[in-house]
This record gives sequence, C-alpha cells and structure tokens, in this order.
Amino acid sequence: MNFQFNIGCSLSNLKGIREFVRTSLKDQQVPEIEMSAIVLALDEMCSNLMIHAHHCNPNHILELHIDIPQRGKFIFEIVDDGSVFDINEFHEPELGNLVHQKRKGGLGIRLVKAIMDSVEYFKRDDKNVCRLVKQVK
Repeated sequence: MNFQFNIGCSLSNLKGIREFVRTSLKDQQVPEIEMSAIVLALDEMCSNLMIHAHHCNPNHILELHIDIPQRGKFIFEIVDDGSVFDINEFHEPELGNLVHQKRKGGLGIRLVKAIMDSVEYFKRDDKNVCRLVKQVK
C-alpha cells in the first residue's frame, strides 16, 4: 500500500501533513500513542526541511511518501530538492549544554531518532530523500 502527499514549504501546511499521516494509517491498527509519536516525528522532520532547506518558501514542494510493505511496517520518505540537510551529519547537542545555555530548539532530531527505528538520508535522481522506518507491533 502506498500513499503520496505533495505540499508547499509553508509552516502553515504542517497541519495537512499531520492529517495526511493519520488518514493514511487509520486502517493499520496503530495504537494511538504510536500514531501520535509517528505524526510528531514527521511533523518535526518536515518543519526542519521547510525552515532550513527551503526558508519557508511555499513555492518549494515537499513530497511525503508512505509505503506499507507489510502489516506493522511503515516506510516514510520525505523527498525534496532544497539545500542539503543531511541528518547523518547532524551532531546532537548535549542536553546539559542546551539546559545551561537556555536554548530553544536542538531536540527535534534527537526526538525523531528516538521515535523511529531508523532514519537515513540519501540522494535519488538528484533529489534529497529522508527515509524514516517504523515497525509497530
């Protein structure tokens, strides 16, 4: 089963992404706590791309693909052609430093990696692909 959603890179469009994910997974018997975590992780990744790779330009497009190869396994791909934001190169800030510096932000990628079973970033057909995989029991 496959689903696709294309959306402009405006933060006001994040609600549409959340609704798309929930609607696409509604018949997959995903517990609500897992559903909320998945939605949160995808919201975080999409917002990071919108902000850092596309500077919130609504004319730039993100593609969100959901592939369900078997019951309980979900492969999410966020495809774009913005400036490179390679999660593999991201170094998570130390929690103590964030607290000490009273910084806002810096926890999103850590959160996404904690929620998803795997997160990878690569190029395909001259586009950036962020693939997130989640197995739900």
